[in-house]
Amino acid sequence: MSQPPPGSPDPDRPSPWGPPQGHDPARSEPPGYGQPPSYEQPSYEQPSYGQPSYEQPGEQPHGQQWGHQPPYTPQVPYGQYGPPSGPGRGGGGTNVLAILSLVFAFVFAPAGIVLGHLAKRQIRNTGEEGDQLATWGLILSYVFTALGLLICCGWIALIALTGNDGATY
Repeated sequence: MSQPPPGSPDPDRPSPWGPPQGHDPARSEPPGYGQPPSYEQPSYEQPSYGQPSYEQPGEQPHGQQWGHQPPYTPQVPYGQYGPPSGPGRGGGGTNVLAILSLVFAFVFAPAGIVLGHLAKRQIRNTGEEGDQLATWGLILSYVFTALGLLICCGWIALIALTGNDGATY
């Protein structure tokens, strides 16, 4: 029996680069085509969402073991929030209009007056926090508005008294 030359493939052993065994080049389908796969799929016995579960209290649910995630809990759709906080429940946080009233007292005082009164009404109806902020926003807004009016009236009076003698420059 003659030995094949070095580097040539062994005829008894299939080549990893050649066609697989049992492959007929005349057939267009690969080997094993149309046959079911040989591996097994694991089966899970969890009830689908909405079906009753027949477990006893304190008993671990069927199909769950350590390291597995619990079933998915559906989320609330976007745009829907929890129940509104009614009067007397003290819900929410600080009223936004109360904060804006205090800010606008320094920026544009008449707007601070309007926002302060709106904030007081909302706080009374909803029970939110921020009553002191709205009060200080109102006080400062009224003070700055009064000072602004006094300055404007004083300026007009000063112009009226000092230089209106008919001379033009």
